[in-house]
Amino acid sequence: MKIPESHPRYESLRQRERMVKALEEGYLATAGLIAHGRGEAFDYLVGEKTLEPAEMAEKVGVGLLLLAEHPVISVNGNTAALAAKEIVELSGILNAKLEVNLFYRTLEREMIIKRVLKENGASEVLGVGNDASERIPGLDSERGRVDPGGIWKADVVLVPLEDGDRTEALVEMGKKVIAIDLNPLSRTSQRADVTIVDNVVRAIPNMVSFAGEMKNIGAKELKNLIQGFDNKKNLNEMLGAIYGNLR
Repeated sequence: MKIPESHPRYESLRQRERMVKALEEGYLATAGLIAHGRGEAFDYLVGEKTLEPAEMAEKVGVGLLLLAEHPVISVNGNTAALAAKEIVELSGILNAKLEVNLFYRTLEREMIIKRVLKENGASEVLGVGNDASERIPGLDSERGRVDPGGIWKADVVLVPLEDGDRTEALVEMGKKVIAIDLNPLSRTSQRADVTIVDNVVRAIPNMVSFAGEMKNIGAKELKNLIQGFDNKKNLNEMLGAIYGNLR
């Protein structure tokens, strides 16, 4: 479907078309459409733009990933549908591994997402099939299966469009978790170490830009940036902005 750029909902409709295409190609779960619609509703509330607290969280998230010894970016169907190229670019700048992780896990979906990431320049994609041989303690769903050389080993994990139970479990394992979630009240947002309340189609490109700018910054400066960040305060600022938009 060709959407005229003059349409007032152009960007939103373009994202919907990507989701529908991903569903038709077999790597997006049907439930992923529901999750996208929920996120779209929250995007209306934040004004469909990156707000200052979200931008700060994006910078801090990049700082954490740059300082990490074993950074990993988790990729599900929605993320692959909306930001595959940018995710691959970000992983390259940060030297972070990419791992497929799905709630509605099938080998077919894993293989298609791996192919999509490879087509967008990824050299390695973890977590496919039997490679996901470790299990996150206390997490019985298929999202609990992880790659021993990826999320299992990671010290910092970026989890766009995540489930709250896995965020909690990763934090319990002692990992630093950076979440991208448009709902500041979700369990994911509340439990993550750094929560980016922004649309993934804006957040990931922003992080690519920040990573390019920050990769040569010294460790001390990055640590100062991270230590000065308060995730609860940042979330409250986002809620304040949403309240302002509603008024």
